[in-house]
Amino acid sequence: MADVVIVGAGVAGLVCAQDLTRAEVSCTVLEASDAVGGRVRTDSVDGFLLDRGFQILLTAYPEVQQRLDIDALGLALFDPGAVIRVRGGFHRVSDPRRFPLRIPETVAAPIGSLADKVRLARLVLDVRRSSVRDLLRRPDTSTAERLQAAGFSAQMIGSFWQPLFAGIQLDPHLEVSSRRFDTILRMLAVGATGVPARGMGAIPAQLAATLPEGVVRLGAMVREVTPAGAVLEGGERVDARVVVVATEGPVAHRLVGAAVADPGSRAAGCCWFATPDPPRRGPVLILDGEASGPVKNVAVMSEVAPSYAPPGRALVAAAVPGADALDPNITGRAREQLARWFGSTTGDWEHLRTDVIPHGQPAQRAPLHPKQAVRLGDGLFVCGDHRDTASLQGAMFSGGRTAIAVQGYLSSP
Repeated sequence: MADVVIVGAGVAGLVCAQDLTRAEVSCTVLEASDAVGGRVRTDSVDGFLLDRGFQILLTAYPEVQQRLDIDALGLALFDPGAVIRVRGGFHRVSDPRRFPLRIPETVAAPIGSLADKVRLARLVLDVRRSSVRDLLRRPDTSTAERLQAAGFSAQMIGSFWQPLFAGIQLDPHLEVSSRRFDTILRMLAVGATGVPARGMGAIPAQLAATLPEGVVRLGAMVREVTPAGAVLEGGERVDARVVVVATEGPVAHRLVGAAVADPGSRAAGCCWFATPDPPRRGPVLILDGEASGPVKNVAVMSEVAPSYAPPGRALVAAAVPGADALDPNITGRAREQLARWFGSTTGDWEHLRTDVIPHGQPAQRAPLHPKQAVRLGDGLFVCGDHRDTASLQGAMFSGGRTAIAVQGYLSSP
């Protein structure tokens, strides 16, 4: 019997266990799969590193800065800005503060008017000057309504904002809360984006390495939770004074019922291709600014982090956010779109895998209410990105504040 049983070894559950074990609270973490990480996993396939879906790490997240050893992750960074596929060509849009010599190229990019680009600069300056706390207290609308109210043209929204935040928020129609949009934009503006040298799975692996031996138990599928512990699929009971459900939102809803509402799901897909040569050089994110197919973001991952591919090969990630990810023909549709982009060079591309993730993120439409209750009563707690913001930051923050709540409960008379 442990003081606390945590169901799920995703990022939220690992952070919760980390804080509790450091406070000398005994924990058992029950994880159904064969490794830690939840939705943040990386697999080695024929010498390539394939994350489970296209993911990036935003270094400006406060919890990332406090909890992770960034140097140990060997973070490889994307260039700030993006390359936009529009009008049959590729056009670079750069951060003028970091690449002043690229300002003429950015101004000339056919993604909107000069006035749109001035509005972009003003919007970035606004979120940079505002604290995250203040951004999360602003009036909330959809992201689309936020951008329209800021005066952006339909062309600018369609060719830049939609493909960018389709990838980040799995939101091709810009339905997500404007509070969350502002917060993410601030993280992009003040920090860097990248991936660990050994893949995104290195993040939960680093968190798990801080736990005492034997705390995490893999292959332990939980069938039922009660205030007295958890029951595994085989009928085994794991008793505890406190149970923390640290699964993704739909699973938490199934385990505890109406006490945790189903947060809704945004699907994510990613088609991974091995290529003899990179179709585009440089550590850049490529956005589909012309709505030419289901793929909204493309990255040559081996140009960002060479460790993602074996020597002499390149690795392409084609991200498909939203409902298109659930299409059984998504791999073929993605290949056809990339063939139009890059021409005959795609004929010798090898399809490595297609990830289809029905619950990539909770829906989080407006109004967004972060810091939802984590204590459900009778020794039962819940944490995860569905209790805060749909991000690594939200998962870590939720795990940390749940650990505080659990300690308060255990110490109360």
